[in-house]
Amino acid sequence: MMGLPAGTRIWLAAGVTDMRCGMNGLAAKVQFTLELEPLSGHVFVFRGRRGNVVKVLWATSDGVCLLAKRLERGRFVWPQASSGKVHLTEAQLSMLLEGINWKQPDRTWAPLSLL
Repeated sequence: MMGLPAGTRIWLAAGVTDMRCGMNGLAAKVQFTLELEPLSGHVFVFRGRRGNVVKVLWATSDGVCLLAKRLERGRFVWPQASSGKVHLTEAQLSMLLEGINWKQPDRTWAPLSLL
């Protein structure tokens, strides 16, 4: 995952999105459905109906980036809401893009008790 500038927020669009949408279609969804500014510099993440494809829209000072990822196995973990938006941290976005359950990540070891 590339580093994001300080102050960048990551928004996950709840529900499903038509993955045929390109930059302009996703920017319109950000503006009219999520009611946010698509060129704000924030990151917007969308998921397709089957759950194995996400698209990430990110505007920088010199252009707009559209990134796509398809999981060969498994599904991306997504909120149950059919509409709206959810704020993620960079760590949660990284886990999401790796196919990890970002809502309840499990440790591979039990933390030691300090008592």
